[in-house]
Formats: sequence, C-alpha cells, structure tokens
Amino acid sequence: MGETERKQPQRRFAGFTDDWEERKLDEVGDLLTGYPFESNEFVESGIPLVRGMNVKRGYLDMSDEICEYWASDKGLEMYSLKEKDIVIQMDGALIGRSYAMIKPENTPSLLVQRVTRLRCDIESSDYVYQCLQRGFLDHIKGIKTETAVPHLSLNDIREYVIPFPKNNEERVCIGNYFRKIDNLITLHQRKLDKVKALKAACLAEMFPAEGETKPKRRFAGFTDDWEQRKLSEVATMHARIGWQNLRTSEFLDSGDYMLITGTDFDDGAINYSTCHFVERDRYEQDKNIQIKNGSILITKDGTLGKVAYVQDLSMPATLNAGVFNVEIKDEKKVDNKYLFQYLKAPFLMDYVGRKATGGTIKHLNQNILIDFPVLMPNKAEQEVIGIYFSSLDHLIALHQRKLEKLQNLKQAYLNEMFV
Repeated sequence: MGETERKQPQRRFAGFTDDWEERKLDEVGDLLTGYPFESNEFVESGIPLVRGMNVKRGYLDMSDEICEYWASDKGLEMYSLKEKDIVIQMDGALIGRSYAMIKPENTPSLLVQRVTRLRCDIESSDYVYQCLQRGFLDHIKGIKTETAVPHLSLNDIREYVIPFPKNNEERVCIGNYFRKIDNLITLHQRKLDKVKALKAACLAEMFPAEGETKPKRRFAGFTDDWEQRKLSEVATMHARIGWQNLRTSEFLDSGDYMLITGTDFDDGAINYSTCHFVERDRYEQDKNIQIKNGSILITKDGTLGKVAYVQDLSMPATLNAGVFNVEIKDEKKVDNKYLFQYLKAPFLMDYVGRKATGGTIKHLNQNILIDFPVLMPNKAEQEVIGIYFSSLDHLIALHQRKLEKLQNLKQAYLNEMFV
C-alpha cells in the first residue's frame, strides 16, 4: 500500500481513527499443512479427519458419507484442530474458494495433508477469516495458471496480503459484526434447505410409485385411483417453427410485444426484466405461441426440460425459438398448476434421460414429449396438490430472496469496511 493510497476504510465503527497497515498471512498467524495419514489405517470410528473433501465454501462437511476417522490423536497433538482455526483446501477445482473456520462441534479433529491450517490469536481469527472471503480468490487467480489438477503451495497462502487494523479492538468489532451476518446467512440457508428437502420428500410420496395407482401420502377426502395419461392427450404443444425464427437484429430493448426465451426462465417463473421485445407482426405471426397468464413453457434446446409457469404478465407476449408452449385441452379435467408442478418435478427429466439411452439428447423433440406419461387424480385433488406445491415454491423463493439480500449486504460491507 503506497503512501498516497487510502489507509482507512470507507465505513468504520465509531472511535477508531488509526491508519491501517498491510500484513502477510504468515505474519498474522501460524500456518501448518496436515499430517500424511495413510488411508489403509482409517478406522470406522474415532478422531474425525479434516481432509480436502471436507472443506467446502465457508463450512466443513463432516457427514458420514465422506468423513474418515483415525484411532487416536496420541502423538499427533500438533495436528489437532482447535476452535477458531481456519482450514484451507490446497487441491481441486475450488481452490481459493474452499476454506472454513473450525467450530466447537468440529473438535476434536485432525488436520490431513493437502489442507492448511491457519491459527491466529483468538481475537483476530474472525477478522482474518473475513479477509479470506473478501480477496483470497482474486489473489489465487493472480498467481496461478490453470492446470489439469489445480494446486496451492504453502507459499501461495503465506504471501496473501491482508489489510490489518493496528487496533486489536477494531479487528474484534469487525470480526464480530461479520460473524453475526454469517450466522444470519447460515440460518436462512438452513431454512431454504429445509423447505427444499420438504418439497423433494413430498414429490416422492404424493405421487404414485411406478406400477401403483395411489400415492403413499395424500390429502384427506381423496381415495380414487389415479390414471396415467400421455401429455399429448391432455395438452397441446407448440413452438416457433423454423421459417419463423427471429434474427438477433429483430430483438428490441422495449416495445409493446414481449419475447420470452428459455434464458429468461428463473426457477419456474419468467424474469421479465431480461426479456426482449418484437414488432407486432412477429407477435401476430403464430397464435399458437402467443403467451398468456397460466401458460406452461418448457425449454427444448440448450438446458432441456426447464419449466416455467407464466403469471403477472402485463402485455402481449410470444415465444422465441427453443421453447414449447403447453396448453391444456380441457380445463374442466386438468388443472394448469398441477400440470406445471408435475412437469417441473424430476419425472420429466428422468423420462428424457431414459429416452437418451446410449447418448445424450441435445434437443427435446415433440415426438419425445408427446408420449411423456402424466399421472392424474381427479380435478379437485389436482387443484389441492397444485396449490400446495405452489405454496412451497413461494416459501422457497421467499427464503432465497432473503438469503440473496443478506449475501449482497455482506458483500457491500466487505467492500466498504476494509481498506
């Protein structure tokens, strides 16, 4: 940091006025690479080992599926991890992104080769950890060239320079503040994961298993058998035909006729802010792909099988190439929200995957889609199921927005509260 460069952050806690300085990572803590444990000596239970695969982006994954154990830490005290230690993954595609802080529930545990431990004084650990999140990836990108197996050396880590408040109390204030934000982010991430897991469980239990006519779980009052229909029996499918295809020069930034493309799909909805527009004659060219609220859309090119339900559409709209418009034939028998949820569930992509035996389908032909089997209860039960899954989608979107808002807030403060 040159003499003319800024030495104080843009946003600061009251009472702190000193200039900041720069420190290399090995000047603020002790760095140690892990012990070379031999996999043939792993045991079924004992002291957990923190290996590269355990270190994720901001947390440790110590789940049973990937955790390995050592019989005892006797004689390996120097590799024993303590609360507030920072561990950094040294290999793999996510180097520069994969680091975590040891929490009380992660102790006792032992450090394994190809993971580096950074141990700072207990009061500075939270601050230094935030410094990694703020700029470590950019540091790694600046010094590493892409190789088949990305790899960090201890020198790569120790040379990372961080801004460092001279006043220990300021480091503590900043570390505590960001730890609270991280805890909020973790809380909302767990809420999001919980609702997603609930939806996945319901999808598995609220539709009949293969060869059966009734689901394992259903709403009270419904007892009738379900029936299987082909998608082409309950809905029509249309897309922009070849000779109608648009040139990019025809895309407008504003207008009275919206153009919906597969890239505008956003987790089951349409992100209207990314849509282009077209002239009136292009909109009127094909009534079969004129879109309205309640339309169900499926991508047939690019990322196959993405499904979106159209709502809150405020103007006439048509489809770009690569998207099917799915319209229900008889709304007295089929509920559009139910059909949307069924198409959005994994059933469609599982079906497409089976059709791709021996290869990969890069284009979802209508010939494949028309035979897609749809399991259907009566209309009343369809409506209840459609509303239930729509409410879960609403909860997922709500938690996702809160999570993104917190993540954006944190990023803004990382930019403003550090030199």
